[in-house]
Formats: sequence, structure tokens, C-alpha cells
Amino acid sequence: MEAIVFVAASLLFVPGSRPDRFAKARAAGAGLTVIDLEDAVAAADKDSARTAALGQVADATAGWGIRINAVRTAAGIRDLAALVDAPALPEALLVPMVEEAGDLAVIAGALGDRCPPLIPLIETPRGLRHALAIASHEKVGAVMFGGGDFSGELGVELAWEPLLAARQLLLLACAEAKKPAIDVPFIRLEDETGLAAEAARARAIGFFAKAAIHPAQLPAIHTAFLPTEAELAEAREALAAYEAGGGRAIRFRGRMLEAPFIIRYRALLARHQEHSNA
Repeated sequence: MEAIVFVAASLLFVPGSRPDRFAKARAAGAGLTVIDLEDAVAAADKDSARTAALGQVADATAGWGIRINAVRTAAGIRDLAALVDAPALPEALLVPMVEEAGDLAVIAGALGDRCPPLIPLIETPRGLRHALAIASHEKVGAVMFGGGDFSGELGVELAWEPLLAARQLLLLACAEAKKPAIDVPFIRLEDETGLAAEAARARAIGFFAKAAIHPAQLPAIHTAFLPTEAELAEAREALAAYEAGGGRAIRFRGRMLEAPFIIRYRALLARHQEHSNA
């Protein structure tokens, strides 16, 4: 099977019940624009939102994702049935409330070879307990931390410290499965400093991307997650020095440069190349 490659540094959610916002959301520059059929859509609007989302994807699949409803709900079953009959599928499917790999097997089985990369959301302690099996599913392109519901399960604030342990456990599972992890959106829309700090923290502990709920959040997320010119220059210099030293541990910029650091530098340059080609 061809490897699934996820390169987006940001995801921007837009309600499926607001098709008038689709074009503006896509123009904001997120790596993946996700039409939400779940939390952002009232029960009475689910059918019209689904129709609007599939219509948008039929016009242009590139850069679009859809978050369906949980597959264990009636709305999720209707979403999946509509996807089976849809002429075009999105670039990625976000799947909420995933608690075991079997939830993904249902979707993959229904869509068959047409199934796009799946991005399961881990939103409960039970889902976190099964995170490795979920992340290891062959159709998974990335895994997202659903911090909002998780904070509700724990009875804590949706903030960094109360959810740090859950984030770290998810990251360990994703690292073992070799799948990128996406951090939860920052919900305080007018706190630009807080967003920048949380995005930087998320990248520092191993997240690959962060979701957004407003276009204004994207610049801070991209600043945190995309390699800077200084980082790229350091990576290139380090690789050149390491190769010139015969692939052995050497002194570089006042510290030891060994194989584990080379892996990180190569990954950083590879991500830059992936984004340049995207």
C-alpha cells in the first residue's frame, strides 16, 4: 500500500451549515480546510450541511477535508452512506469520538479503495487507551487530539496544564505508529499571545500541526510549526558538517552533533520540501 503523507501545518474548521463561508475559509491559507458536519452544525441542519459539503468537494477536492459525525451515531451513518454514493471524496476525512480501530475499519470497508486518509480524533480516555491501535490503522494519515471533549471527560479546563499528560500519551502512541499528531484548536479567539505560546509548546513536545477555528489564528500557527529560514540554514549546515566528518559524532556550534540530531534535521528539511511541493 502506498504510504499516506500528511504535510499540513494547520487545519481550519468551517461549519457545513455556512456554505457562504467556504470560499473565504479556503482563501485563508490553511493546509487543510475542514468542513465540519459535527459539533458546529445543529441537528436540524445536518442534512443540508452534508449536501453543501459534498457539493463543495465535488467542485474541488484538493485542500478540503470533511469532519463527519461519529460513526456510532445516526448522523454518522447517514454521512457514511452519502460518502459511499458521492462522486468525489475529500482529501481527508476527520472522524470524531474514535475509541477503537474498529470504528475506522467500518469507514474503510464502506469506502473501499476510494477511502481517503482518515484523521481520527481522540477525545475520550477510552480512545486514548487504544490510541496506538487507532493510529496504526493503515488508512490513518494523522491523529488529532480532541481536547474539548477530553477536558469535559476529565472535568477540567481546556488549558495546557490539565491536558498535558493526555497530549504526551497521544504523542507517544503516534510516534510508535509513525503518524503525525495534530493539536486541538485554541478557543480564546482574542488571545493572540496565548495562541502563539500554546502553538510553540505543542510543536516543542512533538505535535506536527495545530487546528484553528478562525482564519486569524493561522499566522501564529504557521509561525510555530513551519521551519524558519534560520532553522533551515542550520539544518543544511549541520548535515554538511556531519557528512564532511564522515558520518561520525562531531562538534557543531558548541555542542555534539550525533545521529539522532541528524534525523531531526533531515525531517525538518523534508517537511520544508513537502510544503514547497504541496
